[in-house]
Amino acid sequence: MVEALFSFPGFRLRSLTTRPHGGPISTELRINDRIRVPEVRLVGPNGETVGIVPTDQALKLAQEADLDLVEVAPTARPPVCKLMDYGKFKYENAQKAREARRNQTNVIIKEMKLRPKIDAHDYETKKGHVVRFLKAGDKVKITIMFRGREQHRPELGFRLLQRLAEDVTDLGFVESSPKQDGRNMIMVLGPHKKKSEAKIEVQAAKAERAAERAAEREAEHAERTATAPTAPQDKKPRRRSENLDPDM
Repeated sequence: MVEALFSFPGFRLRSLTTRPHGGPISTELRINDRIRVPEVRLVGPNGETVGIVPTDQALKLAQEADLDLVEVAPTARPPVCKLMDYGKFKYENAQKAREARRNQTNVIIKEMKLRPKIDAHDYETKKGHVVRFLKAGDKVKITIMFRGREQHRPELGFRLLQRLAEDVTDLGFVESSPKQDGRNMIMVLGPHKKKSEAKIEVQAAKAERAAERAAEREAEHAERTATAPTAPQDKKPRRRSENLDPDM
């Protein structure tokens, strides 16, 4: 009866059971007995091309050389396999990836907000922060905030941004020219030095300051030791006179 109900054209009866989801696709290279193709294009351990050989023969050559047969190009026809030490290959790749992560630098954009009519003291304070950011190798987004009637005087913000860019020209450059964004005017400064170079310089400066503090502590300790009063010498104990009667 069920077949009669669902026997009209264009209808396909699907199974009510749920198909299990497949596992994650492995990114591991196939090696040795896991290579199931009948023949491979073989490359020697030094990169020399051997040619197309049966997989059994390639495995035999790998065993004789005490190496692994590694499928390096599975999509080729036939697949390309290479004779290598797979354990050493994985270790070297892991070391390269770790070194790449260590040398990777994240670009950080700091932000500094100013008012068009900022006073001299506040300007110097804000400029000091910008200088510190640029020395650390970070980009700085400068935002001029206009309020009320200041919005009709955009030239005030433009001149302030130009002044700031000139004051820090030794450390950075104008990466994005001043432009109006609603009630704000924005400019982006980029550092001359890369983040990695700035980081090395900061670490060197910290090490230098630590060495100077250690030298100062040593000098203070030596000065205190030199000026400290000497301890009085112990007096020689008085001996009992030999002329006295021992019974006394």
